[in-house]
Amino acid sequence: MRIMILNHQSKREGSPEYEARVAGLLQSYASPGTSIEVHYPEDLGGTEVTSHLRKSQALAGLHHALETPALVKKIIEAERLGFDAVVLSNTFDPAVEVARCAVRIPVVGVLRASCHFAATLCDRFGLIAPLDSHAVYARRIIESYRMGRFISGIKAINTYETGDLSAYHDLLIERMLAVGKELIAKGAHALIPLGGRLVPYVVSPLELEADLKVPVINTKLVGIRYAETLVDGKTSHSVKSYPWSEGLAPENISRRATE
Repeated sequence: MRIMILNHQSKREGSPEYEARVAGLLQSYASPGTSIEVHYPEDLGGTEVTSHLRKSQALAGLHHALETPALVKKIIEAERLGFDAVVLSNTFDPAVEVARCAVRIPVVGVLRASCHFAATLCDRFGLIAPLDSHAVYARRIIESYRMGRFISGIKAINTYETGDLSAYHDLLIERMLAVGKELIAKGAHALIPLGGRLVPYVVSPLELEADLKVPVINTKLVGIRYAETLVDGKTSHSVKSYPWSEGLAPENISRRATE
């Protein structure tokens, strides 16, 4: 089985050693016989917008909308290259809904999969977001999944950087534990950390669980194992929910119509 992990950045933001460590960690989450390959989209749109939004800490979905064509193009390529499934690594599920209309292999969003997984473990769960704007955005997405009734709260650690954040491990642990304890005090029985660069790449969910004493969901592990389950079961998203247009080519995604 081959699963593509699709990043939403157009370039690698860490050293080769960091990238190798991330790839190794993701592979460790897979079952024996499953190959995990990390890929990046090309010609990613909205890079200047994203840079501006990062500086103003206003990341709330606009950048993901601009990135969608490049992500969909890469997912179509994944199917053509023989991948059995694609897992979007970003914890806000960019492009998942529209990409499912373009391919028949499973396309997994780690946020939706993790919310359903958490709902099997507890009655109410909280989310730890990198920024306050992420918290607003995440709530909107989860409400669209009709899972808002499970949310006890969403709180931000207000830390957002790119690349290898290993040097900030202790600071991130401190902030996540503080926010996690606040969420638990307000009724959370499990936690989902958002921000794919932070957990599990820098902070392990098990580190947080040891102190917080509630389940902390590893979104990458859940996404990979969910994709494996779909492939093993020879099933995918419903064409009733996601009408499929057979034969859509990657190059058609960004090509302008000509008369």
